[in-house]
Amino acid sequence: MRTVITGGAGFIGSHIVEKLVTDGLKVRVYDNFLRGNKLDDSIIKEIELIKADVRDKDKLDQSLKDINYVFHLAAYLGVDIVAENPLETMEVESIGTYNLVSSSINRGIEKIIYISTSGVYGKVEIDKGVNEDFLISPSTSYAIAKRYNEIYLKSVSTKYNIDTFSLRYFNVYGPKQDERMVIPRFFSQALKNKPITVYGDGSDTRDFTYIDDTVISTLLIAEKCKGNEIINIAKGDDISIQNLAKNIIKITKSSSKIDNIKSPSHRFDFDPKKRCGDSNKLKKLTGYSPTTNLIEGLKKTYNHILKL
Repeated sequence: MRTVITGGAGFIGSHIVEKLVTDGLKVRVYDNFLRGNKLDDSIIKEIELIKADVRDKDKLDQSLKDINYVFHLAAYLGVDIVAENPLETMEVESIGTYNLVSSSINRGIEKIIYISTSGVYGKVEIDKGVNEDFLISPSTSYAIAKRYNEIYLKSVSTKYNIDTFSLRYFNVYGPKQDERMVIPRFFSQALKNKPITVYGDGSDTRDFTYIDDTVISTLLIAEKCKGNEIINIAKGDDISIQNLAKNIIKITKSSSKIDNIKSPSHRFDFDPKKRCGDSNKLKKLTGYSPTTNLIEGLKKTYNHILKL
């Protein structure tokens, strides 16, 4: 398999690249490096690296020459980043995905694995894990664009007989993630013995999925699945943000206190009270479901931070 990974220098993309290279596959990374480069030097030596934006149709088209599979991760990420850049967020998703699909059709790409988000489920509260058949209601530019692309890719798959998969990641975390996301931000505050800033009363819950489980799930879908599917990748256990902070304080043996602060107004649409995923479809299609419990994953993440 020869593959292109857009956004391959980012947190999740770099982990996927590392696994593919370790498995002996030919990998080409396409990234604009707007948020830096998380690829290790040893991995960079083994891949082809293209610095460009997915909105650049010609460069993206050239990157897909002699490729079988595409993992499409290029996106604007982080609540604050997305809230401040709604237009760019939509453009990267819509124009970038259109460019990729158009070139994939012309170049005979066999499979597109697109990274969507659990954010498409919106702010609706449910008492148990949400599955792919649940009625969704995206409310942010990021989630709306992701949902649009899910529908677009389904149509593409039907019309052009290309395998397309939209993977709804649930709060992925682990080594190399930056402080745009809650877990590395809490670790940073705890290690400095500064207050852990939690928005609101901390009762909102999230389903955190460890990076290794996410990578394994993603690659199994690429390897085993055919046709078109939307698939959750979630641990299936949620935890309140308040308890997340308490666990990180305990793991780091920090003297930090939790500071519950008012949530900024721009975060309203991004912050459902409860989010917990159901990965039964993933298990049915691949035989695998995420296994790393949160405490184990947090300890692995912490150990990596200590080595930096």
